[in-house]
Amino acid sequence: QVQLVESGGGLVQPGGSLRLSCAASGSMYSIWSMGWYRQAPGKERELVADISSRGSTNYGDSVKGRFTISRDSAKNTVYLEMNSLKPEDTAVYYCNADIGSIATMRTYWGQGTRVTVSS
Repeated sequence: QVQLVESGGGLVQPGGSLRLSCAASGSMYSIWSMGWYRQAPGKERELVADISSRGSTNYGDSVKGRFTISRDSAKNTVYLEMNSLKPEDTAVYYCNADIGSIATMRTYWGQGTRVTVSS
């Protein structure tokens, strides 16, 4: 059984920083891409950033230049460094990962961690 567990959310003032972590555990053949999505109240879930197994990254337009995604393959962990946070970054942040063999790969989701940007 594969699990993704996020940590690092919380309350931060505008202009501040937070670092989110997501660790994958369980029976895994291989982890392909890993990423972060977020969902604000009343809005659809949107891509924040993702990173391939080779380290290629992709960012949502609203976070480019402020957020950095990275991963530690030895620890099966993906990170999201968030700087210059804005109130509009307030959302529940979800980690996801494509895990399995080429034949059995599927997408797994974490339970979410809340980020609130407010003074």
